[in-house]
Amino acid sequence: MTPEGKVKAAVNRLLDKYKKHYRYMPVPGGFGATTLDYLLCINGYFLAIETKAPGKKPTDRQKTVIAQIERAGGAVFIIDGAEGLQSLHRFLELATHAPGPDFS
Repeated sequence: MTPEGKVKAAVNRLLDKYKKHYRYMPVPGGFGATTLDYLLCINGYFLAIETKAPGKKPTDRQKTVIAQIERAGGAVFIIDGAEGLQSLHRFLELATHAPGPDFS
């Protein structure tokens, strides 16, 4: 398994603990718009995750997508190891126990 693959496996194990969420992992095919590794919605909150091999940084294209998601009010996590996983875990705990957004 690649170093990034190990990070994705750890993210998947964490997300699997949260049964009530929508998770989409786009498969890049070279067509259409680019996005990040994970798009999620949990309790009405949108977040995206970009996984990286330890020490690697997002590309310029990924930085553009990150900025677009953040401007729209979504949360973005760049995860390359344990610290990022801990931040994601804290967010998921808060999101699942917070009152969801009121769309009425």
